[in-house]
Amino acid sequence: MDQLINALPALVRAAGGAEEIIEAATVAAWNHVAGEGLRRQTVATTLHKQRLTVAVSDSVWQRQLESMSAQFLFRLNSLLGQNTVKFIEFRVGPQTLASRRQPATGSDSRRELHPISPELMSAAAAIRDPDLRRSFLGAAGSCMRRRESTRTDG
Repeated sequence: MDQLINALPALVRAAGGAEEIIEAATVAAWNHVAGEGLRRQTVATTLHKQRLTVAVSDSVWQRQLESMSAQFLFRLNSLLGQNTVKFIEFRVGPQTLASRRQPATGSDSRRELHPISPELMSAAAAIRDPDLRRSFLGAAGSCMRRRESTRTDG
């Protein structure tokens, strides 16, 4: 995992503004910054116009994490190697957390593979470890699925 985290600044620079890559890198950075304990209570959902949206389990977690926003912003941007996130919006979304915790099944249409852009593949090529590369591409695919479901739901 450290190799992926260490590769994030290079991935973001190589992205050249490609939203999918920057969003996947930001989600990976959030998971690292959040740590094991917060990953049970939060999930980064989208990055749009430098605003990271994070679903939280309840309003108590929302208030607590909002009070720590400046620390999270500093740690995220430090990991990403540039000022990628300007604001974190913590939204109460227990349904979002529950859906992320359910095990994947082969028949789940949301798990269908999405075509990976050449820019994303190029960025992933910078990750030498095949397992880490696969994890990064999985996170990117998850971001693309969320983005697609947001477009079709809204």
